[in-house]
Amino acid sequence: MQESIRIGTLVGGGDAVRIIPQIVKHGFESFSLTFWQTTAGTNLADTAARVRELAAEHNFIISSVGIFGNPLTGTGDNEDALASWERLIDHAHLFGTDMVSGFTGRLTGLPIDESVPKFAEVFGELSKRAAGKGVRIAFENCSMDGNWQSGDWNIAHNPTAWEMMFNAVPADNIGLEWEPCHQMAALIDPIPQLRKWTDKIFHVHGKDATIAWDIVKEYGIHGPKPYVWHRTPGFGDTNWTDVITILRQAGYRGTIDIEGWHDPVYREELEMTGQVHALHYLKHCRGGSFVPNPV
Repeated sequence: MQESIRIGTLVGGGDAVRIIPQIVKHGFESFSLTFWQTTAGTNLADTAARVRELAAEHNFIISSVGIFGNPLTGTGDNEDALASWERLIDHAHLFGTDMVSGFTGRLTGLPIDESVPKFAEVFGELSKRAAGKGVRIAFENCSMDGNWQSGDWNIAHNPTAWEMMFNAVPADNIGLEWEPCHQMAALIDPIPQLRKWTDKIFHVHGKDATIAWDIVKEYGIHGPKPYVWHRTPGFGDTNWTDVITILRQAGYRGTIDIEGWHDPVYREELEMTGQVHALHYLKHCRGGSFVPNPV
């Protein structure tokens, strides 16, 4: 079963060698390694070698390596974001993965439309660099509290923006790092969206949401009352059996990596309790243990 869609989790790239041995025993089948704004403090070649040793010992894979910053501005804390994209593209094969993920970036405070030309300039070149190394690029679909008119991290959080992005850079090796949570937070139904966009979904984050429709109907989404919470799979509104079915019908053979550290209940001392529950839940939604047919 795991050879078709593996279930794993996200781990900080700089901390992977310390964390993975502690949690792999729970049954995680893949790990997505993430870096925040820069990879400059990590020896990628050394980390990759040590992670590959762990992978061989424990039978997991590295599904992706990711850099989450703003590569379109290159200023302040994001001055190394673009160079980090380049480093991860160049080193991805050492981790045994063909995928680098992250935010697109955006021109700070401007509408999405005005960021698309810069996106095309930066990721036009990055997609060529990646293609030359057999690497795919996957864009996280998180708004980072931005909207169409303004923001400072990412433009890849709305399907209209996706169409603009993929028209601007029509490369087969760029796609999405998708999850239902961020779409649900925008009151988008993720299931029909998933059916429409499966050919561009390269990686899936295991993150869900709970929408309080009673609050939406009474107070709307701009009042003081929260109307949506990010959830660990198994505690939110999404039927992940449907998600996995749609992915399988489309021929997806990647991973679903749990993005923890967001759940309002299963957090702090209950973080790994929630993540391991999500791991078992997603394996159940995948169909459980493989059972061979009679011969």
